Amino acid sequence: MTLAVRYVSARTLDTAPAPSVPPGPGEVELAPAFVGICGTDLHIFHGDMDARVAAPAVLGHEMSGRIVRVGEGVEGWQAGDAVTVMPLRWDDTCPACSAGHQHICQHLDFIGIDSPGAMQQRWTVPASTLVRLPQSLPLDRAALVEPTAVAVHDVGRAAVREGEKVVVVGGGPVGILIALVARAAGAQVRVVELSAHRRLLAEELGLTAWDPAADEVAALVRQWSGEAGADVAFEVSGAAGGVDTAVEVLGVRGRLCLVAIHPRPREVNLHRFFWRELTLVGARLYDRGDFERAVALVADGTIPAGRLISKVVPLTQAPAAFEALEGGGDVMKILVDCTTGTGHLHDAQGVAV
Repeated sequence: MTLAVRYVSARTLDTAPAPSVPPGPGEVELAPAFVGICGTDLHIFHGDMDARVAAPAVLGHEMSGRIVRVGEGVEGWQAGDAVTVMPLRWDDTCPACSAGHQHICQHLDFIGIDSPGAMQQRWTVPASTLVRLPQSLPLDRAALVEPTAVAVHDVGRAAVREGEKVVVVGGGPVGILIALVARAAGAQVRVVELSAHRRLLAEELGLTAWDPAADEVAALVRQWSGEAGADVAFEVSGAAGGVDTAVEVLGVRGRLCLVAIHPRPREVNLHRFFWRELTLVGARLYDRGDFERAVALVADGTIPAGRLISKVVPLTQAPAAFEALEGGGDVMKILVDCTTGTGHLHDAQGVAV
């Protein structure tokens, strides 16, 4: 048996024994080291995804760990290899897959939502989902590869080019990662975020951050861009006001990349789309190329992953960590330590203390 964090019902998690599943043909058994808690996990915790998630459900898809054993027919992997998982399993037969868009398969199994996830001491997954990690990359930092892959995909979907002006609306973990990836692509970036704590972190990372409660963001963008407006805006806040801001700051033929999950329909200023010939682009998940690029960005320090880790908690304290994240503003990323030991805080440089 293995210990796992399970979603039981709305706002109820537990840590309970779960069966350890030996790897079958084409599978590997992993020992997860660190698992990040993300916004989707919080949606599950709130009960917003009960129509999709079959309780009790083991959560977690932002992970790092090592291989424990490999199943029959698995080649190129061995016990001890450091890995992360691209948590997607597609059918390869639906129209989306046939068109080459397997990551948005029409019958997608998102591992950690539709099937058991990584927040457990042992986890068996298809070998095809593995992404190799450099042995020199600390596993706590490596747990941020998956959200970095989201950011890489988002920046790619928006076709961000060198020298463009980019506004990221929402300075949570994914928003900051998008800003950093866009900057690495040569863009000039501004972050719009209500939380003073998150704005301070953005500034410490060399980004310029604006407070939409105190600043007239559209006016600042006009001044910054010489009245042209932004080339690209990312909506990462999930709020109606964030949508309004993202649309308003765009210049002629600007691109709006929708990243946040909006659980209910939003009013959108379509006249602005008509008047300025704007483009709306959806961005969901990632492909293997995005993951491999994310590994490189985290490994070489372009993404200062340690700076984004607010706290690490042991597996048994994961339910309380979900409640702590609901406060939002003073916390960026909480990791669950699936190995033995106690949790620990990180200082401003991401060093365990």
